[in-house]
Amino acid sequence: MRRPAASFLTLLAFACLPLAASAQRPSDVRARNPGVVLGQNYPNPFSPDTRIPFSVGDASGCKDPNRTYKVTLRIYNLLSQPIAIAIMQEGGGGVATGQPVENRQLTCSQYVAYWDGQYQVLKDGKMVSTGRPVADGIYLYRLEVDGFVVVRKMVVKAP
Repeated sequence: MRRPAASFLTLLAFACLPLAASAQRPSDVRARNPGVVLGQNYPNPFSPDTRIPFSVGDASGCKDPNRTYKVTLRIYNLLSQPIAIAIMQEGGGGVATGQPVENRQLTCSQYVAYWDGQYQVLKDGKMVSTGRPVADGIYLYRLEVDGFVVVRKMVVKAP
């Protein structure tokens, strides 16, 4: 009986609190941590894949182009279970595309990550696609930049 209650509390703590922060106007979020912006994924709803725009380090007015930020972008189900790590698709600073956005050192710039809408599992220390598409529904994507977290939601819809 304790397990469902604990899962619910975890969901509540993870899903509700960060969403409250991300529901604020973008200027409010920037005022607390300048330079971290998490855009809405597109298309949304989507099937089978989506892009997630984000920027770090005040990309429009970068004051220190040599500074790096530790960046992770993960996708979660509504039970707060990680199901995938986004893949870098575009970006400045000579960042390699096709690499997972997990503990990635990025300079101030705008970036676009990609998610193929498939479940991933941990294998040999790396997240690997299972080839299985996720079920229709609401998912959360969470950007962490040097410990600052922003969360948004996205919708997967069958074609």
